Amino acid sequence: MTFHTRTLLTIVTEAVLENDLIALFATRSIRGWTIVAARGNGEHGEKHGNFDANENIQIELIMDTRQAEQLALAVHQQFGAHFALVQWLSEVRVLRGDKF
Repeated sequence: MTFHTRTLLTIVTEAVLENDLIALFATRSIRGWTIVAARGNGEHGEKHGNFDANENIQIELIMDTRQAEQLALAVHQQFGAHFALVQWLSEVRVLRGDKF
């Protein structure tokens, strides 16, 4: 089996941004992502217990490095000043490289 190197962009932010982020992904023809509820503690306070309108989400997208870097920059520019937001890039190896 051959593994292919891709980049994982992870975004943790406020759930209120979910639809706006999905729209941004669509404008960039990004085909897939995973979104899960997230909680923890950081600069903008602790998120724990039952989720409500103030919950956080974690989004994971796998793509080529250039596309991941450009998307992370766009997310930061559009939402970073007004919302709790952290992003990071990780190198990952996938079996079906043509899907990303």
